[in-house]
Amino acid sequence: MMSFEHIQVRPLSGSLGAEVQGVDLTVASDAVWDEIRQAFRERMVLVFPDQRLDPQGLAKVGRQFGELIYYPFVEGLPEEPFVIPLIKEASETKIFGEGWHSDTTYTEQPPKATALYSIEVPDTGGDTMFANMYQAYETLSPGMKELLAPLRAVNSASARKGGGRAAGNAYQSVKLINRDQKLEGIHPVVRTHPETGRKALYVNALHTTHFVGWREAESKPLLEFLHRHKALPEFTCRYKWRPATFAIWDNRAVQHSALNDYQGKRREMWRISIAGETPA
Repeated sequence: MMSFEHIQVRPLSGSLGAEVQGVDLTVASDAVWDEIRQAFRERMVLVFPDQRLDPQGLAKVGRQFGELIYYPFVEGLPEEPFVIPLIKEASETKIFGEGWHSDTTYTEQPPKATALYSIEVPDTGGDTMFANMYQAYETLSPGMKELLAPLRAVNSASARKGGGRAAGNAYQSVKLINRDQKLEGIHPVVRTHPETGRKALYVNALHTTHFVGWREAESKPLLEFLHRHKALPEFTCRYKWRPATFAIWDNRAVQHSALNDYQGKRREMWRISIAGETPA
């Protein structure tokens, strides 16, 4: 664990994640941001409690990590279109982000990072889990690594296996747009992180349909093994949200899953996406 001069970093688990304390992101200096970005490369998930952000402030903080991009299927806030509200009313049962995934792998250039800011959270439940895809790859056998090395996988927005658009019309509070847009991304099953040079497993339980050159029925057993493997407890951390918390994770080496265990309670989050590159 590297040491820092300007920030306090408390790991969330042995595998990944950290809570950063003693920082006000709205007035952070360049030196502080340099250390935050260093910690992000190392821990891949950073959580900052006690941040007071309006939509424009959230967008400004997000731009410290890169260019913002629009999420293709949810309408943004009128005052800041890059910020999308994710609201589950107490009367609703469906949520965004249920099931292990990396965001929008059905696009040609999926986001490098996703950030959430908590507005209202239940007193219990509604945690988010994260998994380290470096470790998921590195713990595979040599034979499995050899099998996966040349494979590319098809990721489809039409799969709707879980999470956001899979809910169809079940949402009362999230304004879905472009619902029938058919996006498809073909990416390496094992991608190399452009900043660290490390290899990470890159298949998506919600949107990966099959391997290029394979039938879906042939792909299914191997994909199911990889989905089970990448969510082993020793690769994960879990965060319990409090209001006014900013969190950001690296979609290139991390997968996440929102827990839908707070029926009858309201939860509101704001979300932004940071532009990424074509996976290689």
